[in-house]
Amino acid sequence: MGLSLVHSRGCTGVEAPLISVEVHLSGGLPSMHMVGLPETAVRESKDRVRAAMINSGFKWPQSRITISLAPADLPKEGGGLDLPIALGILAASKQVPVVTLENCEFLGELSLNGELRSVRGVLPAAIQSREHGRTLIIPAANAAEAGLVRDGNTYHGASLLAIAGWLCGREELSRCESLPIKQAVSQPDLADVIGLPGPKRALEIAAAGCHHLLFAGPPGTGKTLLASRLPGILPPMTEQEALESAVVSSISRAGFDLAHWGIRPFRAPHHSATSAALAGGGSRPKPGEISLAHNGVLFLDELPEFGRHTLEILREPLESGRIVISRAIMQSTFPARFQLVTAMNPCPCGLSGDESGRCCCSAEQIQRYRNRVSGPLLDRVDIQVEVLRPETSILTTPHEGTEASADVRQRVIEARNVQHERAGKTNALMGNDELTRFCKIDGAALHLLEDAAKQLYLSPRACHRVLKVARTIADLDRATDITADHLAEAITLRRIPSSILVV
Repeated sequence: MGLSLVHSRGCTGVEAPLISVEVHLSGGLPSMHMVGLPETAVRESKDRVRAAMINSGFKWPQSRITISLAPADLPKEGGGLDLPIALGILAASKQVPVVTLENCEFLGELSLNGELRSVRGVLPAAIQSREHGRTLIIPAANAAEAGLVRDGNTYHGASLLAIAGWLCGREELSRCESLPIKQAVSQPDLADVIGLPGPKRALEIAAAGCHHLLFAGPPGTGKTLLASRLPGILPPMTEQEALESAVVSSISRAGFDLAHWGIRPFRAPHHSATSAALAGGGSRPKPGEISLAHNGVLFLDELPEFGRHTLEILREPLESGRIVISRAIMQSTFPARFQLVTAMNPCPCGLSGDESGRCCCSAEQIQRYRNRVSGPLLDRVDIQVEVLRPETSILTTPHEGTEASADVRQRVIEARNVQHERAGKTNALMGNDELTRFCKIDGAALHLLEDAAKQLYLSPRACHRVLKVARTIADLDRATDITADHLAEAITLRRIPSSILVV
């Protein structure tokens, strides 16, 4: 008889809950039973573990093996439990010392020859392990990812034999260290966009205050071109932001790419994306596009072409910065603090209100097209800008004099520094208390906002968002107080002519 306990980590949303793998060897016919809500990949681990142990030179115990995965009510998935299960059997059969397992956690999938394969979700596991003061042992293929967690006590090994040798004191494992990352990804430059001074100004204000943005206008006027330039003028990510985004990528189906460390995400899903693709989902929920855009940009081109139900999913994450996905057996919470940028045409053919007069859409078609985007969703978009068709002379205009992304980015960084010194957050994230303290207006500015609210039928939420945009404009001007000029520009950025969009 023998009993052992090995610690590992699971995956629930962006959390990595502790999983205790208990192994008991008892008399009876040789067999192996596993309890604790193991899913298919976990149940199949007994065949991988048996082959890996035998091919690594260990003895497979001729006993009745019972494996308990605790907590019993937490579903277990993936191949990451292969390594702790194998070590639990080795410890219970006295092939490795039990005492060395107490302060360690193990994560890794085994191949049939005993080598360790990479697994997803190593980054949240490394963070949780560090917080609990334990040593985490992972496959060598995940070493660079785990090395991103500073001050973590994480080691990596190449095989089951190497891990067992380390537990017996015969071998040394290498510590996971962060590798130098070559960020050769070049961002599209704003200097490539000729003309469009108004939309460029709106783009800079949106970047400075992290405001949501809508470009509306005829096709081919540069809406998508402008949106693709937004990441190039955003400030660099802090280490905490980079780690948060990397954790979401680590648990996604695609996994984390080390080359994207510290680069703000830019997600641009096709308008055929389903609500589950946008919000995340599945029987075991995985993050969707809005979570993969955390601390970055979510760009929705051809906004009315998305399903209305799909777009309505955005409403709560835009306010709360997170999304909760509930299933019958579990509930998962994913971060979703992203900057929304959208683009749309005024009608199905895109020429409504155009000077050419070539629009072939009926009034009913135009109204149905515009109704695909709800008023409550548009009310949450701080800046709404019309992108007009430029003059044909723009084709022969030289590129000289256009401002590069680096210059705009410097002004954005300075404005955000002011915001973080003042409130510890960007203007778009200010609550009602901060709004009252830092967005005070009176006199002409107050009367201007009251008149605009009456004439444009602005909701209280829309008025608050106008004030936040005005605060950002004042920050870009290095002004202490919000003036009537700042507020007037913010109101202008909120209004799109009825020929383009009815709000």
